[in-house]
This record gives sequence, C-alpha cells and structure tokens, in this order.
Amino acid sequence: MIDPILIAVVFVFMLAGFVKGVIGMGLPTVAIGLLATRMPPAHAIAVVIGPAILTNLWQTFAGPYLLSSIKRLWPLLLCCCLGVWSGKDFLSGPYAPYGTILLGLLLVVYAIVALSRPHFHIAGTNEKWIGGVCGYLSGLIAAATGVQVIPSMPFIQALGMERDEFIQALGVFFTTSTVAMLFNLGNGGFLTQDVAIPATLGLVAALIGMYLGQVLRQRMDPATFRRWFLISMIGLGAYLAIDKLIKLQLI
Repeated sequence: MIDPILIAVVFVFMLAGFVKGVIGMGLPTVAIGLLATRMPPAHAIAVVIGPAILTNLWQTFAGPYLLSSIKRLWPLLLCCCLGVWSGKDFLSGPYAPYGTILLGLLLVVYAIVALSRPHFHIAGTNEKWIGGVCGYLSGLIAAATGVQVIPSMPFIQALGMERDEFIQALGVFFTTSTVAMLFNLGNGGFLTQDVAIPATLGLVAALIGMYLGQVLRQRMDPATFRRWFLISMIGLGAYLAIDKLIKLQLI
C-alpha cells in the first residue's frame, strides 16, 4: 500500500513549487506550514531542506549579481548563520513542542506584512548593523521553525534593489540560511534515511509544480494569486497555532 504521508508530501511540494513558480518565492514557507499539520516541525524541515537548498542554489546563480549581493549582504548572511547555530537546540530541546505555535504565528505575521506592502528604506550608512540584527533574529526564528522570511525579507526589500538583483539576493540569503540549518538538523539527528524518499519525491514534485506555476504566470495576474496565497497563509498559520495551543492545554 502507498503511504498516505508520501502522497501528502507529493501534493504539498507540488503546491509549494507551483506557488514559487508563480510568485518567485514561498516554497519552504508553504511546504513546512502544510507538512507541520501532519508531522512535527523538525521532521517537516528535514524533509524540506534538500529541495529548498537545490531550488535556492538555482536562484542564487541565475544572474550577474552574486558577488555584489554577497558584498552587500555579508553582515546579514554571517549573523543569520550565527543565529541558526545559536538556536540549535530549539528543534529537540524543551521548547520544541512550541515550535508549531511559533511557526503558525510567523506565517500570520509574514502574510500580514506582505499584504500591507510597507515601503521601508534603509540608509546606506545603516545597512551593515541593521542587516546584522535582522540576520541574527532571522536565524533564531529559522532554527525554531525553518522559515527565514521575518525580518530578513522586509530588510532586503528596504535596500531598494532592482527586481532581478532582489530575486538573486533572496537566493543568496535563503541558500546561506538553509545550509546553516542543514548542520542543525544533522547534529540533532533529524537527517536520517527516513527522509530520503519523501525529500526526493518532494524535489521532483516541486520542480513539476514550479514549471506549471511558471506557465500559469504568463496567463494570470501574479499579484492576484499572491494576495490569495497570503490570505490562505493567515488561515493556515492561525490553525497551526490554535490547534497546538489546544493540544498543549494552553487555551
């Protein structure tokens, strides 16, 4: 019999890849958020990490802005790694049961911030230290939830990059943070043979979803899709947080 978890993994990754194909981001956020409804966040992150790294590597090297992005973002990248490694016990320590709650709240915050489309601007003289603070906070959050978009995403948006440079800069950041997470997962014993098959199936499904999303992107308004995607993230995040709070008898 086919394992229902593997069926769920295929559909989740195809949807996550589809979202990334349409709007250029969101694969780990969608995949971890949906998988966390069926398994602990640590296991969801372990399944997602391989496909996320490979798709982020493609985004990192697909453009001429790699060296300039590293030069400009190095405090963000370095401090993100430090934050991830500082939170190495979040997935297996005494606070691990609260990871789902944090993940749910993070999805809600991320979606609300993205829907509001705030227009931040950071002066060049403040980029380095603000980048370091945002990187460290993003690393701590990523260590607990696997999601790295807050507050790194608003920070990179505030740098005023052109579209192609911005997309490649996101690839550089997400590649760095997911590779840092790889060490946490390895040290925590989460990268076992059990994740090899779902991760492989997930990668194939994600690539198919990305292709379909890119095809559809030519025929629909990405802004409309993005808006409904973010609204659905609010619902998913609220469900994850409330459901776990009830199970822990905190409400």
